[in-house]
Amino acid sequence: MSAKTIMIQGTTSDAGKSTLATGLCRLLKRRGARVVPFKPQNMALNSAVTVDGGEIGRSQAVQAQACGLKPHTDMNPILLKPNSDTGSQVIIQGRVHGNMKAQDYHLFKPQAMQYILDSHRRLENQYDYIVAEGAGSPAEINLREGDVANMGFAEAVDCPVILVADIDRGGVFAHLVGTLEMLSEPEQARVTGFVINRFRGDIDLLRPGLDWLEQRTGKPVLGVLPYLKGLHIEAEDSITKSAYERPDILAGQKLRIAAPLFPRTSNHTDFDSLRLHPQVAFTLVEPEQQIPVADLIILPGSKNTQSDLDYLRGQGWEQAILRHLRYGGKLIGICGGFQMLGKMLHDPLGIEGYPGSKPGLGLLDMETTMQEQKRLARVEGRLAIDEVLVTGYEIHMGLSTGPALKQPAVRFADREDGSLSEDNQIMGTYLHGLFDHPDAGSALLRWAGLISPTSFDYHQLRETHINRLADAMEQHLDMHRIERLLNGGLKARS
Repeated sequence: MSAKTIMIQGTTSDAGKSTLATGLCRLLKRRGARVVPFKPQNMALNSAVTVDGGEIGRSQAVQAQACGLKPHTDMNPILLKPNSDTGSQVIIQGRVHGNMKAQDYHLFKPQAMQYILDSHRRLENQYDYIVAEGAGSPAEINLREGDVANMGFAEAVDCPVILVADIDRGGVFAHLVGTLEMLSEPEQARVTGFVINRFRGDIDLLRPGLDWLEQRTGKPVLGVLPYLKGLHIEAEDSITKSAYERPDILAGQKLRIAAPLFPRTSNHTDFDSLRLHPQVAFTLVEPEQQIPVADLIILPGSKNTQSDLDYLRGQGWEQAILRHLRYGGKLIGICGGFQMLGKMLHDPLGIEGYPGSKPGLGLLDMETTMQEQKRLARVEGRLAIDEVLVTGYEIHMGLSTGPALKQPAVRFADREDGSLSEDNQIMGTYLHGLFDHPDAGSALLRWAGLISPTSFDYHQLRETHINRLADAMEQHLDMHRIERLLNGGLKARS
């Protein structure tokens, strides 16, 4: 019996699992506990580099911050990074294992479970509590066999489960009851209570529904979390234009930044410090939309650079980028977006699909060759612009070479990275988190045309939002009962 592990599962994707886990991590830390986040299996293109030089899902890195910890590979032992509609790059305990089709991974799941349990055991020996997060829904019938992400893991470590649902989407009672009834009897017994997320309105009007739910299922509602307007806890992988809209923005008074969205966009959290900046009007450009007039265009990272470059061209965005540059606009390419800026992309080993080469946008005099070895590093250096401090991380499988790199964008103690064009209009870098450090963010916004940038500390803002979430959970959740579940496991349900 793992008395110190509790698992948050959801009725759907984006039900609030990551949010609830993040807040619970911070609440337990406030109580003086040694708490650690855990997600057995994560499927996401948003990832973070760990202190032990590996790679995990971004949501676990944020949860680590909520625990006062540096991210570690054991916090997310299996990370799946989709590189096609039917396959993913499989990351095991922070390291690339290889590419697998969905059916191949299904057969691999028994081995995956062993890696998951190994990581869990190591954390169990170091911490008081483990806050585990499920994936998607535990009631996906086609994924039940060999499950490692939800109930399969919960049963393996014998931990209680809290089921969360998003009432803002509607149908919350159907989601909760339907999910519960699709589970087996032992799995139903493992669900110790419900949390309803993102409620707006008068709780007294909801109470008859809560009473019915408890009577119907025999399980308690552990809390109803209010809709927290403006709360920003980094997204695991979903990215929508609505999440990037800022109704308070008056575009004429802001620096205009636009970023096209690719099918395989990775690490879109690079945009978060921009969309939340008080002096930035940020636009996420979705399919079939034109790139608007902007001061700065950013080409984001990509899990499949060649495929996303084809997509960029198919959307007509290449012409828009060239027009933007002719009128004096600035352009930044990050990681895969940086690779697109060069003259050629080579993939002799078929890392991204079929072997071959493809012309890039030709905006920087360089070429990129995809390689099997992935570079993972947390780094600190100086921006070529203003020589200010910049921090971030690298996650890429390409090597770029050419004359353009003689004028780098970033200088580290032992090497250089990226390129800054001679006309000072185009920058490319492998560095994710480019805008997050206050000094680097201000320098880049000034380079893009903002006259007097306000210093903006994204890390501190994230801290503020984590604390705001924890405060709301302290007020609206039955933390006494949740702590009893943590300390007593399934025996503490009553």
